[in-house]
Amino acid sequence: MSSAASQHCCQPVVYQGNPLAEQKTRWAVLLTAVMMVAEIGGGWIFNSMALLADGWHMSSHALALGLSVLAYRAARHYARDHRFSFGTWKIEVLGGFTSALLLVGVAGLMLFESVARLLDPSPIHYQQAIGIALLGLLVNLACAWLLKDDHGHHHGHDHGHGHDHHHDHEHGHRDLNLRAAYLHVLADALTSVLAILALVGGMLWGADWLDPLMGIVGAVLVAVWARGLLRDTGLVLLDAEMDAPVVAEIREVIAELPGAEVRDLHVWRVGQGEYAGVLSLTMAAPVPASEIRERLAIHEELVHLTIEIAPE
Repeated sequence: MSSAASQHCCQPVVYQGNPLAEQKTRWAVLLTAVMMVAEIGGGWIFNSMALLADGWHMSSHALALGLSVLAYRAARHYARDHRFSFGTWKIEVLGGFTSALLLVGVAGLMLFESVARLLDPSPIHYQQAIGIALLGLLVNLACAWLLKDDHGHHHGHDHGHGHDHHHDHEHGHRDLNLRAAYLHVLADALTSVLAILALVGGMLWGADWLDPLMGIVGAVLVAVWARGLLRDTGLVLLDAEMDAPVVAEIREVIAELPGAEVRDLHVWRVGQGEYAGVLSLTMAAPVPASEIRERLAIHEELVHLTIEIAPE
């Protein structure tokens, strides 16, 4: 039986949370809840399907934003719980995935109600509905500004391999929970714009069918956004990260060692742009594990790596 040397690289994974994003999301929840009540009430009183759909749409977003806040709090609360081997960041990703499922439900509800109103139209109080829709749009834009993930920081180190991973690393640093909340309020802003266009068109040209038609268009666009969010969060939750740039970087470092060959490699994400991995090597010539660790240390996204070295 061949002997093996196993050594850990980098620091333990303890996720510290994202307090600024959590605070911004709380404000977005409050603004969204207030506007939700106004739009549902206004849509019901003034008989606007676009406005009512926007209000119910906003109610689901208020729930989803509240879920995002709970995810942040839970990730922070359990950050040092020993049961979470690689930290609690994926609680936030799970919150984003759940929000995406809610977006799918919202799209379905909008589509159903809009088709029903298209087949059975009723009179609309245009001026009042337009006023509420404009107010809703302002609130949505304010929430979107709050939740915009503009901290797209990236690694400042030079990998020394002659190629640029800036885009991929920046993508890896996205806060998927915050992105889910952002997409919810962006979807609200979209439906508000569509509602305003439909109401103005109906008031000026008597095109009552525009109101439910815009509801259908909004439903399709929301479904497309939900699909993208489901894909991104699902890949993280299923540890489908072996196409991440850091995997190729690890292989490049090992290829530079004389007589070294990667026998087994597993990499998965444990934070925003942070990865853990297990690396098993065969070595024709003995190389200290400390040297391998130093070569890999330049890739700061590797926060936890277990290295096993077996003689060839």
